[in-house]
Order: sequence, then C-alpha cells, then structure tokens
Amino acid sequence: MNKDDEKDKPQEPFQVGEFRQEDAEGLVSLFRKVYGDGYPIRLFYDPEAIIAANRDESYISIIARTDSGKVIGATHLFYSAPFKFLYEWGAGLVLKDYRNLGVNNRLAEFLHNEFIPGKTFIEELYGEPVCNHTHLQKSVIDLQYVETALEVALMPAQAYSREKSASGRVATMLAFRCCRPKPHRIFLPPVYDQILRNIYGRLDDARDITRSDSGFPADRATRAESSIFDFSQVARIAIHEAGNDFADCISNLENQALARNAVVFQVWLNLTEPWVGQAVDILHDRAYFFGGALPRWFDGDGLMMQKLLCPPDFDQIVLHSEEARQLLKFIQSDWKRSA
Repeated sequence: MNKDDEKDKPQEPFQVGEFRQEDAEGLVSLFRKVYGDGYPIRLFYDPEAIIAANRDESYISIIARTDSGKVIGATHLFYSAPFKFLYEWGAGLVLKDYRNLGVNNRLAEFLHNEFIPGKTFIEELYGEPVCNHTHLQKSVIDLQYVETALEVALMPAQAYSREKSASGRVATMLAFRCCRPKPHRIFLPPVYDQILRNIYGRLDDARDITRSDSGFPADRATRAESSIFDFSQVARIAIHEAGNDFADCISNLENQALARNAVVFQVWLNLTEPWVGQAVDILHDRAYFFGGALPRWFDGDGLMMQKLLCPPDFDQIVLHSEEARQLLKFIQSDWKRSA
C-alpha cells in the first residue's frame, strides 16, 4: 500500500507555520485527497508552481503539518483584485481525519496574529465566504472582517457536488479587514449614497466621502479589463478608468462574455472618480443592480454592480449577521428595480 493511501492518524500532534519548500509535495497530496483532481486553481497540483508562487508572494501558504512533516491542512493568501497589496484569504482545507480538531482555527490565528503583522506589503485583506451556510461567514466576522458586498448567484451548484450543500447557484459575501489604513476621497453615486454610508460607517479605515455629481471628461477613454470564468459562467469587468465611451465599452465586453455563455456579470467601478455616478446610471439602463463596496480594490475603493441572466434564489441565501441581512434586503430591492 502506498504511504499516502494509509489511513491518517488524527492523534499525531500537528503544528502550524509558514510554508517550507518541502511542504509542496504534501500540499499537492492534500488537495488531491480532499478535492480529487477537480480543484479549479490548478497551481495546487504542481509542486514547483507552489514553490514559485510562495517565493514571489502571489500565493502565500500557511501550513498545518504533523510532527513527522505530513501536511494535514492549509490556508492561503493570494492576489485576485486589481490592487496588488489587497490579498484574498481563502483556499483553506483540512484532511478529513483531522477535522473537528481545531486545525482551521489554528491556521487562521497564526495567519492573522503572527504572520500578517510583520508583513508591510499586506495592506488589506478580504474573504469571500459562501452563503449556503454561515460557518465561514462567522469565521471572518470573528476576525474583525466587515461585510461590504454580496455576490448573488455567483457559483454553480456543481462546485459543491462533493459536499452536496447546494441545490442551485450559491451567493458569496465579500468581507474586508484593514491592515494598513489609507484615508482617501471617494465619490458616492447619489442613488446609493445612504447604503454606502451605512457600509462605510462600519469600517475602521477613514474616508473623505462626497457625492458624485460630475460627467465623464470629454477627452477620457475607458480603461477596462475583463475576466471570464467558463466553469462558473461568470464575467468580471474591472473599470480602472471610466470615460465617455463607457457605454460602448460595456457593450463590447458583455458581448464577448455572452459568446462564452456567461450568465453572471460583475462590473467593478472606481469610487475615486467624480463621475462614477454617471457610470452607474448607464449600468442601470443595462439591468445592473447594487453589489456593494470594495475597499482598496484599485488601491482606491471600488463599487461592485452586478447583472444576472439566471434566476436569483434569494430565499436560499443564508446570512450570519443582521448587517448582512440588511444588505441583502437592499440588494434584492435594487434587483427588482432592474428586472
């Protein structure tokens, strides 16, 4: 029998620490045992790629390993937003025989209390807990993350087929935690002034807030980039700069995504632009609705707008906090306006 196929012994003590090169093979083995070959981030099946990503800090692995060196759990920070020093916390997993032993808690405590405080390049964190149960939401809230946005119907049910925890598309919550404050000015679209002020009132990073009342500069072109995720049928459009060709730019990028069968569209707007309100008005005409605030998304803050070509199942969204439930109530009302 191959050693990796032997039954793991949960009684063996484990420790949590930073990634070491010799962990790479064990991390690949861990992902195969938990997810088979189906995990969408393919890097986790390539030991050399894992080592390289940890070296350049595009992925940061925190490892739980037994005293004999076997990798039994991990959690990660990684890039997924336009701003390089905003890291997503995710890709966490624990070997089945070591679950319910506090491994996830130990990983989270080490990451937030021991690893991050000494890393000046980590300026902001965010998590993206699913909303078909509240366990992960509670974990981020307990670590002083603040819920600021809700992605309706983001992930297909097939993504949760192993655990059979979803019957339809699953929403996710975006929650942020400031590591290094950066006060800056943001402009709020008048239609979302109050809901955004409610969100910003809960953050621990100050903002100079004013209303957006300007039009697009006549000589400015839109600078945008799009990412399309075929498995989840999601298109994400980052608007780094919005200009007077914004409507045409959105049309072109939407058409590209439609050709690849996207059914969920997100547009990330830059709240540091005084004319962001005009961009919101154009998106309203195209059936977009509110998603929420994205602190430090472009270094300055972002605003997420979203559109669905699939039916949302608001009744299946399970939320932990009252603040999140109030955010969902507003989003559902705005979706009805857009329908």
